[in-house]
Amino acid sequence: MKLRRRVYVVGGAHTSYLGKFHPDFIWKKHPDFGVRENPTIEETLRDAVQRAFAATGVDPAEIDKGYVGNFVGELFVNQGHMGAMLAAADPKLAGKPLVRTEAACASGGVAVTACVDALQAGYDVALAAGVEIQTTVSAMIGADYLARASHYATEREIDRFTFPCLFARRAKAYKEAFGISREDIAHTVVKAYANGNRNPLAHMQAVKMTHEQASTPSESNPFFLDNELYREHMLISDCSQVSDGASAMILATDEGLARLGIDPSRCTELLSYGQATSPLGVPADPLRLDNSARAARIAFEDAGLSAADVQVAEVHDCFSITEIMMLEALGLAPEGRGASLAAEGHSHIDGRIPVNTGGGLMAFGHPVGATGIKQIVEVFRQMKGQAGDYQIPTPPTHGVTANMGGDDRTTVVTLQRNLA
Repeated sequence: MKLRRRVYVVGGAHTSYLGKFHPDFIWKKHPDFGVRENPTIEETLRDAVQRAFAATGVDPAEIDKGYVGNFVGELFVNQGHMGAMLAAADPKLAGKPLVRTEAACASGGVAVTACVDALQAGYDVALAAGVEIQTTVSAMIGADYLARASHYATEREIDRFTFPCLFARRAKAYKEAFGISREDIAHTVVKAYANGNRNPLAHMQAVKMTHEQASTPSESNPFFLDNELYREHMLISDCSQVSDGASAMILATDEGLARLGIDPSRCTELLSYGQATSPLGVPADPLRLDNSARAARIAFEDAGLSAADVQVAEVHDCFSITEIMMLEALGLAPEGRGASLAAEGHSHIDGRIPVNTGGGLMAFGHPVGATGIKQIVEVFRQMKGQAGDYQIPTPPTHGVTANMGGDDRTTVVTLQRNLA
């Protein structure tokens, strides 16, 4: 979208992203099991929102409109009506126009585009939040819940684990077409975990991953699909994390910044977004994320930029193959060469185009409704030198995010510019 009014990212924050193998996550092997419980969805959302207000210094009373991304709260925690839950995050939000957005794993990205649209329409300060709690059920039941992001009637039965199998199908086609191996793809996994190890909020902060572990099936890292055709194209380590967590951010116009008393130099500018949605069902081309490429073209054209202008990227890596293909959809790598960015060090924190510096979905975690918000906040933090141990050497001037729902069915791509 080409913006008629300038939009600024004032800042934002995340909760810790929690799940199995995180030291603070309560499960049957944790010493506090039976003594305390993991945060609820309401507590998690409130935590992220309050952190965002604290990080920006914005008074909650100044929010004109807000959106909260959430995919399947009704299934995992028996809760819908998330706009009203957002209103409970601070007493000063009561009575504000607050609404839920849902677009599968792109729910958070769509919350941001809704905020931008609201700012274009006349509001001046907006709150975007995203939350998901997904650890309340078994992996098998959770996989069935998440399969609602596919065309459930026709795609659910591809495997007990629908989405890993859908992307294993892509991985098989990609490897055969471009001659890459499991060992080539493993570099992307290792990079994600190395970044997550440096991130105190990451789900997998305490888990190390070597290239041998990421490329070799083992008891701790098995092939797990039932579908024999695609089974050998997806290891556990290739998958994003089943995480609980939330992220929140504040956006404003020029008038909004003046009202808040915030200098634009403290902010980044959200230059444009591209949003594209394709019909549910099997994508036409397993080798390309065509819908994501369409969203990227819109974002870059409307911002007057190209992929060559970008110095940092947060891309959807629900599976390792997804990051590789998303880099190609964004124009950050040639077709068939997406895996080389990690293998050759280009997408590492000290590389020419750092990608998913906090660990991405594979290591930072993937609380579905929060991911699109998290990505934009992460680019902001890199631009403002706030990323701590995973800060890239030179604060970037331009950054891109790509948040995808389903098997490339909904994508939001945003571009940010640093302001000094």
